Amino acid sequence: MPENDIQERIHGLETAQAVQTATQAGAEATQSAAMAGMTSTQAAAHAGTWATMAAGAAGLIVGIFLGLAMSRR
Repeated sequence: MPENDIQERIHGLETAQAVQTATQAGAEATQSAAMAGMTSTQAAAHAGTWATMAAGAAGLIVGIFLGLAMSRR
């Protein structure tokens, strides 16, 4: 009987340790995915900002040349 009890306790500890390891691995994977998502969101925001600035600058330059061309007529 005592051997059986010890084996059951060891089995319970092994199971608890496996659950804890899996939980920690899942938490780390979740944190990594969240960090990757934040990084890609930030990169997309920067790209959008630069694209908007480039389009505005191009529109300004085209507008200046159109204004010059119209004023000469």
